[in-house]
Amino acid sequence: MAETRGERARHWRYEELPGVDLLRARYIRKSFVRHTHEHFVIAAIADGVEVFHHGGGDQYAGAGALALVNPDTPHTGRAGVPEGWRYGAVYPSPDVVAAIASETTTLRGTPGFVTPVLDDPYTVRLVHQVLRATDEGNALAADTLLRVVVTRLLRLNGGTLPRREVRTAGARTAARARAVLEERMAEPPTLERLATDLGTSPFALLRAFRAAYGMPPHTWLTDARVRRARRLLDAGTTPSEAAVTVGFTDQPHLNRHFSRIVGVPPGAYQRERKNVQDARGDLSVASGAWQRNGQQSTSTRTYGPAPETGPPTAERSRTAPSYGTPSASGSPSDSPGSPSA
Repeated sequence: MAETRGERARHWRYEELPGVDLLRARYIRKSFVRHTHEHFVIAAIADGVEVFHHGGGDQYAGAGALALVNPDTPHTGRAGVPEGWRYGAVYPSPDVVAAIASETTTLRGTPGFVTPVLDDPYTVRLVHQVLRATDEGNALAADTLLRVVVTRLLRLNGGTLPRREVRTAGARTAARARAVLEERMAEPPTLERLATDLGTSPFALLRAFRAAYGMPPHTWLTDARVRRARRLLDAGTTPSEAAVTVGFTDQPHLNRHFSRIVGVPPGAYQRERKNVQDARGDLSVASGAWQRNGQQSTSTRTYGPAPETGPPTAERSRTAPSYGTPSASGSPSDSPGSPSA
C-alpha cells in the first residue's frame, strides 16, 4: 500500500484472476497525465468525484458511478471536489472481456464500452466485492463476481468497438513513426529526424500522430515506456534497471512518470505483485475495515448479488455504495450462466 499525504493506493494482482489488474485508492491532489491502458478500466467510485478527460471533453464520475475506459484510449484523471475521490478498480484484459462477452452476450466483433460514465450503484458495489474477495483469498467469489460485473456492464453499456484501419497517408506515417519509437524506445530520434526519415515534415508528423493516437509522439513514448517498465517489473527486473532499459534517465525519472500514470511508485507496484498472498495480511487498512467517511465498517460480508427488487431509483443513484450485500441489485439475468440477453 503506497501512502502520500493522506492519499493511499494499492495496485496488485490476484493469481486466481489471470489477466486482471486490481486497484484500490484514495486520491486528493493526484493528477493522472494523459495516458492509455492495455486493459479495460472499470473504476467504481465510492466517495467524492473523479474528473477525466476522455473523447474530447471532461467526464465526471461521482459516488455510485463507474468510469469506463476501453483499451488504448487516451484519458487523464483528477479530483473533481476538494476532498478528492475514493474508488476501487478492476482492469480486465481484452481477452478476458472478449471471452466473457462471447459466452454471455450477443455482441459480435470486439466488445467495448459505449459511454465513459455509467451511473450504476449496484455494479459499483460488485466491483468492491471483487476486490474484497481477492483480499480474503476467495477465488470462487472473485471469479464469479468479476464475470457478473463485465457481463452486466456490456449489457447495459456495451457495443462493438470500431476497427482501427490505417487508410490515409497520414495514418500510415503515424503507424510507421510509432513502430520506430517502439524499436528505439531507449534512444529515440528527435521529431525532426523522425520526420525526415519518414519523408515528411515535423508538424505534419505531429498532426498525423496526434490524430491517430490521441497524443503527440513524446507523450505516447512516455506512456509506452511506463507500459514496458511494468512488464519488466512483473518479470522481476529492479526499478533502477527497468528505468534505464526503457530509456528514462534514472529511477527517480521513472518514479515520477510511473506514479503519474499507474498511480503508485514502481517499487510499491512491484512489491504488491511479488507478494500477492502475503499482502492480504499486511494492508495498512484491513480488507474488513476499509474506511468510509472516517469510520470503519466491520460488518460480515456476503458475496454475490441479491434478488432483484426493482429498477434503480433516483434516490438509490444518489446514495453512496455500501459494502455488504447489495440491497438493490441487477437482474438475475446478469448471472454469467444465464442465456444471452
